[in-house]
Amino acid sequence: MTPWMRTLHRWVGLIVGLQFVVWLGSGLMMSLLDPEKIEGSAQRAEAQVNPVWPSTAVSPSVALAAAKGEAATLDSGWLLQQPVYRLQSPEGTEVIDARDGKRIAIDAAVAAKVAQAAYAGDGVAAAPQYLQKTLETRANPDPVWRVDFSDAQETSIYVSAHSGQVMEHRNATWRLFDIFWMLHIMDYSSRVNFNNPLVVGMGVGGLWLALTGVWLLIASFHLQEFIPRRWRSRRQLMVYAPGGTHLRTVEVANGDSVYVALAREGIQLPSNCGGGQSCGLCEVRVRTGAGKATAADRAHVPEAKRKVGCRLACNLQVDDDIEIEVAGGASLWTEHWARVEKVVAVTPFLREIHLRPEQAADTQFQPGCYLQLHVPEYELPRSAVWHPAEHDEDWKALSLPATLQNKAAVRRSYSLATPVSNADGGLVLLVRFSPGWQENRKHPPGKGSSYAYTLREGDRVRYSGPFGDFALSGSEREKIFIGAGAGMAPLRALIQQRLDEGGGERIHYWYGARGERDCPYVEQMQELAHEHANFSWHPVWSGQGSDARRVHEAMHEDLLKQHPDLAGCEFYLCGPPAMLAATRQLLRKLGVADERVAFDDFKI
Repeated sequence: MTPWMRTLHRWVGLIVGLQFVVWLGSGLMMSLLDPEKIEGSAQRAEAQVNPVWPSTAVSPSVALAAAKGEAATLDSGWLLQQPVYRLQSPEGTEVIDARDGKRIAIDAAVAAKVAQAAYAGDGVAAAPQYLQKTLETRANPDPVWRVDFSDAQETSIYVSAHSGQVMEHRNATWRLFDIFWMLHIMDYSSRVNFNNPLVVGMGVGGLWLALTGVWLLIASFHLQEFIPRRWRSRRQLMVYAPGGTHLRTVEVANGDSVYVALAREGIQLPSNCGGGQSCGLCEVRVRTGAGKATAADRAHVPEAKRKVGCRLACNLQVDDDIEIEVAGGASLWTEHWARVEKVVAVTPFLREIHLRPEQAADTQFQPGCYLQLHVPEYELPRSAVWHPAEHDEDWKALSLPATLQNKAAVRRSYSLATPVSNADGGLVLLVRFSPGWQENRKHPPGKGSSYAYTLREGDRVRYSGPFGDFALSGSEREKIFIGAGAGMAPLRALIQQRLDEGGGERIHYWYGARGERDCPYVEQMQELAHEHANFSWHPVWSGQGSDARRVHEAMHEDLLKQHPDLAGCEFYLCGPPAMLAATRQLLRKLGVADERVAFDDFKI
């Protein structure tokens, strides 16, 4: 449950956090506004002393008799300098002249005089407007006359259309305050309800966030972590290659994770998250007694692999002697050096980096595999990330920081974009630049892609590999490749491999991009389709326009919907997480068996 809880915790935290920022910001702004300006004190006339109630005034009974309906209460008062009785009833307020017992209608002329008497500014009054209801007098149920004055504060005086009394003084500063007040209490309709559903929901969300935060904190610790390693019993961790070759035996403190135990011995399993259970790269296979899969295992390891003992090393505790198989074998602790031979910007934000290993590339670098580029610590100016002149406009749109930093060495995984045999023994990577969150730059650019985009011909880099099991099945079934973004790299290599082998089965390649400018290798794919009758190339554009489509939707509409034998096809998927998830969901709905779907999800 922890990965699911972590994901939900993150999104609830984002929503509650954004509302907290709005609440804090609106409260701050309200405190900065001048109370005198909010009240409009400078435009309010001083209260006048009313004269003595006239002895000739008619009796209250006369006023009651003049009323239209049955009054609940009767009050005496003044309308300007005129003595009046005000009678309250469920239908509203009626005003009776205390001098002659006649009803007084609060029309536009009366309202204008009342508003002018209550005003002390230098503005000129506009014609009164009759309003049945307005948010600016939300505390008063009566219809009102609004009288606007042409002063700097845009003052408005509201006079009750029933009682003739001044209800509210409003101005530009008050209206600004009212907007912040609305944001503060989250009542976007009436602006008076402190207990509206949104406030209650945010309160419940905040409480849930606190409780789950405590739960995740507790779940992130293990009892053994509070016991010094030297006090813990020792276990044997035996490491094998997939073929059964014994590679190494490591002594482990009871309770350590396999990932941590191997890292202490200098065996760095592939990982983009540093053992945080979020990337899924550190997969190993427990040879016997794998135990129950955890939530993290279920999130990142396919069911078929879990059944044969595959688990995440970062989530696999060593509580007894254990035997594991690791993909990559000796490559895990073997590091290589290479020179950058060439850098080609194939699109504005996809770059081909050609590496020439200082020693001959391992023949195990098969299409579909990946290497891990060692990204050192760096602090570089923005100008170190270079691009060709023809891409200037694309890069100007990015809001990148003045300084790019990586405070600790990391590793990043990149698939081969070309079979080693086609690159004369070189390693060709396709790297997509990750700009981070561009709206407010809360998330910095990618550490790995920023480093890769500073590389120039002749630079020396370090890498480990090969890794990964994304490969062709070896069968002659019809093959459908679906990709987007940097997913082009492994799919292109696999397609090249199969066509070079002389595979005669039908091969489709559906690739999604915003437009042709963002699509790499268009001409090469078209050339392959021209040279090989069994290969078809289907670029799909998702940018603006009436013909914009997502790649999995286009593939379904144009191919799968009318395909006569989906059960006889194999599917190879690689691309961004959202595209990958949508495509896998579509294939499941169409009844395609999981064993016929191979995918590389970038482990992000």
